[in-house]
Amino acid sequence: MATDTGKTTTRRYLWLGGKVALALVATGVVVYRLWFVPVSVQRHTVESGEIVVEVMGTGTLDAHVKAAVSTKIPGRLKTVLVDQGDTVKEGQEVARLDDLDLGHEVEVEEANVAARKAAVDRLQAEVTQTKVVLTQATSNEDRVRRVLASGGGSQDDLDKAVESLGVARANLARTEAALVEGKRQIVTAEKTLGFRRSRFEDAVIRAPFDAVVVRRDRNVGDVVVPGSSILAVVATNELWVSAWVDESAMAAVRPIQPARVVFRSHPDQPLPGTVVRTGRETDRETREFLVDVAPAKLPEDWSIGQRAEVYIETARKRAAAVIPPDYLVWRDRRPLVFVESRGRAERRAVTVGLRGRDAVEVLDGVAAGETVVAPARAGTELTDGQRVHNP
Repeated sequence: MATDTGKTTTRRYLWLGGKVALALVATGVVVYRLWFVPVSVQRHTVESGEIVVEVMGTGTLDAHVKAAVSTKIPGRLKTVLVDQGDTVKEGQEVARLDDLDLGHEVEVEEANVAARKAAVDRLQAEVTQTKVVLTQATSNEDRVRRVLASGGGSQDDLDKAVESLGVARANLARTEAALVEGKRQIVTAEKTLGFRRSRFEDAVIRAPFDAVVVRRDRNVGDVVVPGSSILAVVATNELWVSAWVDESAMAAVRPIQPARVVFRSHPDQPLPGTVVRTGRETDRETREFLVDVAPAKLPEDWSIGQRAEVYIETARKRAAAVIPPDYLVWRDRRPLVFVESRGRAERRAVTVGLRGRDAVEVLDGVAAGETVVAPARAGTELTDGQRVHNP
């Protein structure tokens, strides 16, 4: 019985000893790898340089000023003088309606105005004539009254003279009224002529402003009505990229900020631009808002609706300790870096400032001239005190 108990105790000690030995071996391996087996790393010397913070958005090229060129009157297109891609000037004729009937209407009204003016000239002559008759009737009536007062003549002669005077006055009033009516008819005829001429001029369709034709919607022979688009034009002096930017950047984006515009047709040619305005409505699905950026210039070949990325500069610092983002490590939501010290990785807590596209500002924890390291192989993590070497 005692013998069995001793054997059991012996086996227990052997088992515990084996576990301790394995633990010591594992610890030894870890210590060996930590202190004696170096990890391949990439190095970067902390520099004092410029850092630029940018906000990115994606959008399309659009025109702030655009219009659908239409007609003021219905009609059939006789000519279309421009096509898409053409440049036009304000007031330039771009199309014309069939104006044959409109021209005839103008000719009829011109003849009507001429006839009205001739009638007024005739009435003016009649007024002059009736004034002369009235003068004669007045003189005759005065003479008859003097003769009758001197004992000569008769009452019948006076009655006739008075009657003639009354008729002359009535004729003068009638011709003067007819003259006034004739002049009014001239005014009406001239206004009608002006209306007909305006319709005739409306047959010529002109560009509303300096622009580029981006689309042609009608051809010769088509019947058009007011409101139907013949041409779509855009002003080239205000072409913007309307980009959707995440709402988290709303507080940082302001008008007049500089920006870079990268069209997908020219990915290697970033163009300078400026923020023109920011939207005041956020999309409820994507949580993004619109920012309009005006490029300083456009690619040689561009089109409305062309996609582009914009990078809006929200902050810039010229003298800052900067490192690439890959060298910054986050542990427990706190930033840190590994600094090379005597062939080993020394862990240091840091405070970060501005975060740019390809650099991060370090406010404290490392200084310019020190070398930070990061694992050369993806998925590898450094530990404090670990040996490092170049790959």
